Amino acid sequence: MLIFPNAKINIGLRIINRRIDGYHTLETILFPIKIKDIVEVIEADKLTFSSSGTPIPGNSIDNVCLKAYHIIHRDMNIPPVHIHLHKHIPIGAGLGGGSADAAFLIKLLDKKFALGLSLEKMEFYAKQLGADCAFFIRNQPVLATERGDQFHPITLALKDYYIVLIMPPIHISTHEAYQHVMLSIPNQSLEKTVALPIEAWKNHIDNSFEMSIFKNHPTIGHIKSSLYEAGALYASMSGSGSSVYGIFKSETQLPELEKYNQVFYDVGL
Repeated sequence: MLIFPNAKINIGLRIINRRIDGYHTLETILFPIKIKDIVEVIEADKLTFSSSGTPIPGNSIDNVCLKAYHIIHRDMNIPPVHIHLHKHIPIGAGLGGGSADAAFLIKLLDKKFALGLSLEKMEFYAKQLGADCAFFIRNQPVLATERGDQFHPITLALKDYYIVLIMPPIHISTHEAYQHVMLSIPNQSLEKTVALPIEAWKNHIDNSFEMSIFKNHPTIGHIKSSLYEAGALYASMSGSGSSVYGIFKSETQLPELEKYNQVFYDVGL
C-alpha cells in the first residue's frame, strides 16, 4: 500500500521569545505544497526499513518513519511491516519532509490495518514525533503558535497563483538556524496580516531566520532577490531554510536559477 506525503512552506515565521523549557515561542502559517515523497508499507516477517531517491543522512534505524511505527505498535499491536521511503522532498530545506513522512505513515497504518483512529488520535501520535508533524494529518493551512505545535485553521487559497520553489545546494541545520535567530515582536497577528492582498505581504510578512541565514549564506538571499526581480508578488525562505519560494501571478520560468539550484515549478495545491 502506497501513500504520498507532501511538503509544506511557511508563510511568515516569527520567533517571538525563548521559553524556559529551551524551545521558542513562534508564530507561522503552514501551507501544504505538492512536492511529494512516496511511502510504501508491506506486511513482513519482521520490521524493516529501506529508502531510495535522495540519500537520507544518519542511521536508518533512527528514521522518523520507524519511530512512527513504534508509537502505533505500542498501543495497537500491529504486525511487522517493511517500510520503503522514496525521498524526493529536499532535506534540510525547511519543507517538513521528515514530519510529513511520519504523519502520512500513521495515516497509512490506520488505513491498512483498519485501526479506526480519529484525526485527533492520529494528531496525538504525530505530536510526539515533531512540532509540525501533526499538521500533516489534516494537511490544511493553519496558523501555528506556541512551539509551532498549536494549530488554528485559517482560510487561505493560493490556487490562482503560481508558486515556484528554489532549493540551493546548501543545508541549514536547526542548530545553526536558531543559534543566531533574531527575535521578532509582531504588531499584528499573521492571521490578520495574511488577509491583506498578496502584493502587500512583502512589506508586512517576514521570516525571523532570514537576517542571520542570509548573512552566513548570501546565496540564499540572492535567490530571494532574484525571485522579486523575476516578478514575484511575494518571496520568502521557508522555515529555517534553505529553500526559497516565490508566489507569481502567472506561470514563470527561471532558467538562470536552474543552473545551480533545484527548481520546482507550480508547487501550489
